[in-house]
Amino acid sequence: MTNPLKPGQLTGARALITGSSRGIGAATAHYLAQAGASVVINYRNKASRAEKLVAEILSDGGQAMAVGADLTEPLGVARMVAQIKDSLGGLDLLILNASGGMESDMGEGYAMKLNRDAQVGLLTSALPLMEPGSRVVFVTSHQAHFIREVETMPEYVPVALSKRAGEDALRGMIDQMSTVGVEFVVVSGDMIEGTVTATLLNRANPGVIEARKEQVGKLYNVEEFAGEVALAAVEEVPEGNTRLVGDVSSFVGNPDIAAI
Repeated sequence: MTNPLKPGQLTGARALITGSSRGIGAATAHYLAQAGASVVINYRNKASRAEKLVAEILSDGGQAMAVGADLTEPLGVARMVAQIKDSLGGLDLLILNASGGMESDMGEGYAMKLNRDAQVGLLTSALPLMEPGSRVVFVTSHQAHFIREVETMPEYVPVALSKRAGEDALRGMIDQMSTVGVEFVVVSGDMIEGTVTATLLNRANPGVIEARKEQVGKLYNVEEFAGEVALAAVEEVPEGNTRLVGDVSSFVGNPDIAAI
């Protein structure tokens, strides 16, 4: 996919993308770096994959560094934020892309711990690095964003509830962000083909991705959705601070309804 951002559009900007060693986060990092941003690739335990991505960005003439941190561990987050401050001096973009909760080996309550508590913890730690005009982007799904209005697949309920809780908690910090001139925007999309979550959902409920595609006509792939996330980093904040990507008629019944 062609980069939706213009060359040089983000020259001088410093961006942290969480969960960015692969998938949507990695593609977003490529787009931001190609537009001139210095990007921080955050990963939990896949150092070699993150370093490979950094090497790719550097070889393309971009600027990148990899910083490992489990977002559910406050000490690791503090170390990451300190490293970013030492290396870059601050942040202009915080892309909250990391999420999870369908893993079978992470323990009870992990979805809420990662999708709500860790998001708030990271933003709280990173906000002092962000100057007026900076932006925070929270990445979510329609299934989570509209979970109060529309039921979702049983396998996805814990993730949907926790991501909506995370979105609500971050919205509760909008006044705090506004006080220091930091903007906030949510990017919500349907199921994204090629992601780990889509793979796990299809494994638990075979055919669910194909069925959803038939219902709405098109599902975004990783590169396409990452392009929308990249645009959310630079375009005017939409009404309700929510950028709805793709068809939403099956969630709201009226695609013209204002974002919430």
